[in-house]
Amino acid sequence: MCGLVGIVAEHDVAPDIYDALTVLQHRGQDAAGIMTCEFGRFSLRKSEGLVRDVFRQHHMQRLQGTVGIGHVRYPTAGSSGPALAQPFYVNSPYGIAMVHNGNLTNANQLARELFQDDLRHLNTDSDSEVLLNIFAHELQTLGKLSPRADDIFKAVDAVHRRCRGGYAAVSLIVNYGIVGFRDPLGIRPLVVGERRNAAGGKEYMMASESVALDVLGFKLLGDVAPGEAVFIDMQGNLHRRQCAEHTELRPCIFEHVYFARPDSMMDEISVYKTRMRQGATLAAKVRREQPDLKIDVVIPIPDTSRIAAQSMAYELGIKFREGFMKNRYIGRTFIMPGQNQRKKSVRQKLNPVPLEFSGKNVMLVDDSIVRGTTCRQIIQMARDAGAAQVFFASAAPPVRYPNVYGIDMPSASELIAYGRTEEEVCELIGADWLVYQDLKDLIACSREGNPHVDAFECSVFSGEYPTGDVDQAYLDQLDAARNDEAQCAQRASLQEEGAVVGIHNNV
Repeated sequence: MCGLVGIVAEHDVAPDIYDALTVLQHRGQDAAGIMTCEFGRFSLRKSEGLVRDVFRQHHMQRLQGTVGIGHVRYPTAGSSGPALAQPFYVNSPYGIAMVHNGNLTNANQLARELFQDDLRHLNTDSDSEVLLNIFAHELQTLGKLSPRADDIFKAVDAVHRRCRGGYAAVSLIVNYGIVGFRDPLGIRPLVVGERRNAAGGKEYMMASESVALDVLGFKLLGDVAPGEAVFIDMQGNLHRRQCAEHTELRPCIFEHVYFARPDSMMDEISVYKTRMRQGATLAAKVRREQPDLKIDVVIPIPDTSRIAAQSMAYELGIKFREGFMKNRYIGRTFIMPGQNQRKKSVRQKLNPVPLEFSGKNVMLVDDSIVRGTTCRQIIQMARDAGAAQVFFASAAPPVRYPNVYGIDMPSASELIAYGRTEEEVCELIGADWLVYQDLKDLIACSREGNPHVDAFECSVFSGEYPTGDVDQAYLDQLDAARNDEAQCAQRASLQEEGAVVGIHNNV
């Protein structure tokens, strides 16, 4: 999962892109990058680390231009390292840069086609570079010295015909503007907004979440539709066109569970209200399955479960308390690479308040249980703080299947619920009772926000992959390439070799 930003304005856009990336930092903490364009020349700064660490004052001063794109990276397909920070760019045709969120399920096939048929070179194993080169090749085959909006839309149409998976992208074309597009199923999010500048002219922005628009004073125009492309030229004109033949709206429901900020609107659905409904349906399930369960206090696992926990406590008529204090300077453990790092970070990140646990039956609430690393340690922390009994509620159903559309759940064997009953998971995490959200209830919580959504991408819960090209052989290959052991080996290799191929810090 990554965060994307693209802006066309009448002033230097780098400061606004920086602010937007800071707002989207929760979507990726591995690397960050900004590229701007002025007088036909790219300026680029990207590196590993948080936004605040990657960009210093002298970098920002050199990122000049009224059009630009930005990215915060969370590693999924491909390894982690400085060479994989985005944006990526190619010189031909025109000069094109791109930022990408998601995962191409046919990336290996496309990489072969790019080399054998399109005669294009790839410098990394990132599917983002594949997507960029597919777009660049399709634009080049049109043979236009000066592409118009229609030409750019034709290239996006060809991208949709060739690429499979979940993806959203924003591309910067030198001297022409930016284009954003979204996969034909709308799995990965992308929104567009506008604002008036001091002279009364319009400026446009595209981003992964509406909260980035809010912070910068842009009015949300709406979501980029599945298969749609939005082109904003250098004169500030907005062009939109549907570029895919067959589309459905099947957004990733895990955005509502965990990734998105609660103050975002996604596909006309309020993430905040969705999480409120998740807590209410959890409360109903507790009353249904354990009507005599004695719960003294409901405590959230900060931060993403707080809204659901508040709603759950209200519906049950039980006290809500903040029992864990969070260290704000530790990143999100789910997106940290490697099991050992995740285990270490939990203890650094959370500290219990003993008064809220001592002698009490506590209901801990989390957004989901993925590997089980975090909740197992937190339950033990609650017991060490004096809890009499520890119950655990997950606002999401059991995560039993890998994700192939841009979330780092590649290996089923690393998922604690894979091949296990809920009772077995409860025993493994050390809880006295475990309650999961039902999938039908989770879907209903999201669908209530927009009944026009065709369906939701729920593959991590259901094992059903809507792109229709994911089989067991693909999952086995993905597991071998991206499980924790493989990723640790990749990082060790990069550190040993000092690999910095492909890094561009020309500012």
